[in-house]
Amino acid sequence: MSTLPEKNERYGEREYWNERYSGEENKTFDWFKTYADVAPILRELIPNKNARILMLGCGNSTLSEDMYDDGYTNIVNVDYSSVVIAQMKARHEGVRPGMEWKVMDVRALEFNDASFDVAIDKGTMDAMMTAKGDVWDPPAQVIADCTAEVSSVLRVLRPSTSTSSSVSSFSSSTDVPGSSSSSGIFLYLTFGQPHFRKRYLTGEGREGTTLEVREMGEMFHYYLYVLRKGKEV
Repeated sequence: MSTLPEKNERYGEREYWNERYSGEENKTFDWFKTYADVAPILRELIPNKNARILMLGCGNSTLSEDMYDDGYTNIVNVDYSSVVIAQMKARHEGVRPGMEWKVMDVRALEFNDASFDVAIDKGTMDAMMTAKGDVWDPPAQVIADCTAEVSSVLRVLRPSTSTSSSVSSFSSSTDVPGSSSSSGIFLYLTFGQPHFRKRYLTGEGREGTTLEVREMGEMFHYYLYVLRKGKEV
């Protein structure tokens, strides 16, 4: 099948991804940026290479394997496509020991509370936003899905140990100092501008968190949202 769906809404369907991955065995695909593009920022934000990292909607991206090869060997990958999880597990088993692959929905993570230091989403939430509707006034299901993912992520993250994470606010990258902590961090990489994405990362249910936004790219801009979980969440 063609990599591109006939309708963008299909990006939000599990069936589409299972069909797509069935035809992409032994292939890889990275949305937006590769690890080489973002490695300096990730090394800054995750200085502890022993941090337990959750990769949300891993797909057949090379991000996890590249991070593993860079020393981040405590990575758990989840995706709701059983097809891609089976493929990725077979590809990396024995080559990258300790890296885990689990079939799981990011909207209802099945891990214990406070069991991860870092969670990374590179395009997964964006796939849930492809339903028909006004981007300024998203459908109720889109709001529910994206809110559920962020809430689920905050539940499984350990609180940050940085002092800046105890303030509830939305901040630009110039307002939040860099944190030396490798815990309590949700990293979301997207092309979505703050006025479209901020609603899911701030507000009700996000008390005790801080949000930093970093703009990336030159001709075409991407955004890295850094949501830090404080002790109150």
